[in-house]
Amino acid sequence: MTKELITKSVTELASLIEDKSVSPVEVTKAALDHAEKNDEAINAFTSFTREQAEASARKAEEEIANGNYRGTYHGIPMALKDNLYIKNEVTTMSSKIHRDFVPTYDATVVERLRKAGAVFTGKLNMHEYAWGATTSSPHFGPCHNPWDLAKIPGGSSGGSGAAVITDMTMASLGTDTGGSIRIPASICGIVGLKPTYGRVSNYGAFPLAWSLDHIGPMTKTVHDAAELLQIIAGFDAKDTNSSNAPVDNYASALDGNVDGLVIGINEDYFFNQVDSDIEKTIREQIKQLEAQGAKIVEVDIPSLKHSEWAVMTTIISEPAAIHKENYLHRPADFGEDLQFLFDLGHLPSAVDYVQAQQIRQHLKQDFQKAFEQVDVLITPTLPISTPDIGADTVDLNGEQVELLDHIIRFTGPGNITGLPGLSVPCGFKNGLPIGMQIMGKAFDEKTVLNVGYAVEQMNQSSTKKPTTVTY
Repeated sequence: MTKELITKSVTELASLIEDKSVSPVEVTKAALDHAEKNDEAINAFTSFTREQAEASARKAEEEIANGNYRGTYHGIPMALKDNLYIKNEVTTMSSKIHRDFVPTYDATVVERLRKAGAVFTGKLNMHEYAWGATTSSPHFGPCHNPWDLAKIPGGSSGGSGAAVITDMTMASLGTDTGGSIRIPASICGIVGLKPTYGRVSNYGAFPLAWSLDHIGPMTKTVHDAAELLQIIAGFDAKDTNSSNAPVDNYASALDGNVDGLVIGINEDYFFNQVDSDIEKTIREQIKQLEAQGAKIVEVDIPSLKHSEWAVMTTIISEPAAIHKENYLHRPADFGEDLQFLFDLGHLPSAVDYVQAQQIRQHLKQDFQKAFEQVDVLITPTLPISTPDIGADTVDLNGEQVELLDHIIRFTGPGNITGLPGLSVPCGFKNGLPIGMQIMGKAFDEKTVLNVGYAVEQMNQSSTKKPTTVTY
């Protein structure tokens, strides 16, 4: 019965919970038992909060029994990335410095999930301070890819990706500064959405880079992501970058109809230096969408040639400022990779940083022009195959290339422009998942999610699951 419960999507579980066929207590205990049994191999969790979770599940059960059903995530067990503040619970950022940090308030996304009736089961492993793409924490140990334990799960939200695909959590939230939701979503074979900048409040998330940070859903299905976005989206006065743009009804828009949709393809950047098997898979998926009535248009985005420099300049400068005092007084308490990155963060000049922001404006303008011609852009989420844990380089069509340079190459433009991006599973290479990225217009998550839903429907025949966990 445990496997039958926890392998379901949130949407499937919700209907069972609503009609009282299944109890939130039953689902929560099953998810926690499964996670505690399997986490030694995966290391997706930094902590479990069974006592609090079971109390919340009992409360949800009572509310539903009394006719007070709150919606899709009511009574659903969820573990969250360990940089999202939960009041009175240790939030470590997978760091030594904050190992015992206890927030005095909930992050806005946590507050909204509480109101929706979600049950919090623990915190998930991540790259230290979210500054990295491997989730190889020197303080909590590396998180392992459930498809191949020698491989990375991606990062920085690697624990979230690994836990969702293995049913150790029914859904999760990640944070994304250069690709940290979409990268592990692609590598682990789940759905990961980086919303438009300002769509979801960042209040109560430990920052990596203020102007690039996003919070978003990491789920088993597109429908689950749409329902989760519905809960966490919307204006928050506590976040000075929060937008009051209207919130759509995301789940109701999911019909998978792409007839007449205009898909943009940028060959010069997003299909340049791509693993040949990944490129083939993505192009095949685009052809299938075209066969369903979508129109394919090539678009030119000239400033993309400067985007890697602009992203990297911003993403090393802002964290160096955030961690300045701690790095000055206790540098050895950071992992070696962060020490290297913080040293890099002191190299760009003020002029460099300003020039990077000027490039950001050009990128926004060029993307806006592209989206005057198309509804979405489709790209590979990653140009590379999944690296080994501990590797600094990765094979790209027979050549060893720098991992950090390439792993955020296709996701970083979405952060510096603030545009929404969704990674959906669309195939496998050597038994490891491949993700497709769908980028959209600002605050048009509805269209992005619907295209993702169409891709998901095309790949429904794939029922593969990692074999490294037992039920």
